[in-house]
Amino acid sequence: MKDVVLYILAGGSTTLKIFFITIIFSIPLGVVFAIGKIAGGKVIRMILEVYTWLLRGTPLMLQLFFVFYGIPQLLHIRLDREFAAYLAFVINYAAYFTEIFRAGILSIDKGQFEASKALGMSYPQTMRRIIIPQAVKRVLPPVGNEFITLIKDTALAMVIAIPDIMRNTKEIVSGGSKPETFIIAAVIYLILTYGIVLCFNRFEKKLSYYE
Repeated sequence: MKDVVLYILAGGSTTLKIFFITIIFSIPLGVVFAIGKIAGGKVIRMILEVYTWLLRGTPLMLQLFFVFYGIPQLLHIRLDREFAAYLAFVINYAAYFTEIFRAGILSIDKGQFEASKALGMSYPQTMRRIIIPQAVKRVLPPVGNEFITLIKDTALAMVIAIPDIMRNTKEIVSGGSKPETFIIAAVIYLILTYGIVLCFNRFEKKLSYYE
């Protein structure tokens, strides 16, 4: 049983890499795209509207297949499996974060935009100093939910043979081990999601979210 646990945990490093790389790149993209949907020109808003509609309206699994199998055929290139997974996850979650941050920014009273303009602040200064700090507090709950969903969604990487927690678990079970192996994987996912919940609870308290 010890070997089983260690093999599953070995896949945990890949799971966490997908998780952190997705977060590191998709959140900044989400903020930029959200501002683009609010203050960008007509063409930019239209492009971003199609992007969020397409990425949020199709399964992540399909996007993984398209990035790993479709793009190489269309562009006549080869993609590393892990890079394909990172790319698919980043563009998918950036679309969700775009809508979350857009809603957060639009929830801020318009009077604050007018007040900052009266003080001589530019639009970028207003967003950086006034709007985004307040929007961050308001979007923490949905962002936390997306973090939890992301941890679970990393299991989809197994469809392109990425050796994550889920794929390593499946290999053990397929090799004749008892199905209780799935329980071990479930416990690992629960520990990871619980850790995320604790982090966001502390972050919310630090920002006095409930005050």
